[in-house]
Amino acid sequence: MLDIVSLLKDWQGIGSVSGAEGALGARIAALAAPYADEITTDALGNLIVRQKGDGPRVMLSAHMDAVGLMATHIDEAGFVRCALIGAASRRGLTGAPVRFDSGVLGVVAYDEKVALKDRKAEHFYIDVGAADRAEALTRVAVGDRASYAGGLFEMGGGYVAGPYLDDRLGCAVLLQALSRTRGAPHDLYFVFSVQEEVGCRGARTAAFAIDPAWALAVDVTGAGDVPEALGKGHCRLGGGAAVKLMDGSMIAHPTVVRHLEETAQAEGVRWQSVAASAGGTDAGPIHLSRGGVPSGGVGIPLRYTHSPTEVAALADADAAAALVTAAVGKPLAFR
Repeated sequence: MLDIVSLLKDWQGIGSVSGAEGALGARIAALAAPYADEITTDALGNLIVRQKGDGPRVMLSAHMDAVGLMATHIDEAGFVRCALIGAASRRGLTGAPVRFDSGVLGVVAYDEKVALKDRKAEHFYIDVGAADRAEALTRVAVGDRASYAGGLFEMGGGYVAGPYLDDRLGCAVLLQALSRTRGAPHDLYFVFSVQEEVGCRGARTAAFAIDPAWALAVDVTGAGDVPEALGKGHCRLGGGAAVKLMDGSMIAHPTVVRHLEETAQAEGVRWQSVAASAGGTDAGPIHLSRGGVPSGGVGIPLRYTHSPTEVAALADADAAAALVTAAVGKPLAFR
């Protein structure tokens, strides 16, 4: 049940747009229960799964939330105007099927006179098949959230495609690690965080409460192996787990980087280095918590991030789970 594909399929249809992660959190909590000593949900909604140990506290974070849309008003013709939550792909939104948390289905469209380069959030709307405003109001209310409605499918070459691999892949990796880390020389806190896509908010408060000795963020990372990629030196699908050196939110602690690289080499885990100039993960706010937390990141390379259909290699997710498990299974001395 804890293999990557089974977990991703289990979570299909569960909305988790930023600020509304509770349903996914409840499902993850049920899956984590056999391996946990404590499970709590904090004031912001972070799911915190503790596996007690005698060693230093270590925080492992993957975010449950996803980009999406929120209904802001409904016009007289029955079209639902919306705000973008997180950096949803404006190109990918056009024509995307979406599902409101209530189950209502719709299609995203835009004001046709507006060129792609000029499209802003206010130019998008959701067609829910209503004849007018009165009918639409029987289906959708202001504040309702909508998620991409596509399903997961397996491609050739061990690739998988679908919405919200960012960061449900990371959540699946954390669950796999949780099932394998009993007896590790650390007091482990597996954090399934909220509101990462709107500013890494959940990880900030969770890190303050846990006060870890060191931390890892497990997230996707943009692949540079597509035609005319902006980041040609970035990682590639099938290259293994990505060890984060830096991104727009943090420079990884050298001791944590060294620990991940040496662990990968010792355990025979396929890995690749990633140095990105933009983007960020939960490691950003974690490493600035309290007096500072030595932090790093383990990534799963991803194509078409924040679009309705993202693509990843299952082997990379398996490698990430193996690396995280092995890394927290060994003591880490800062020098």
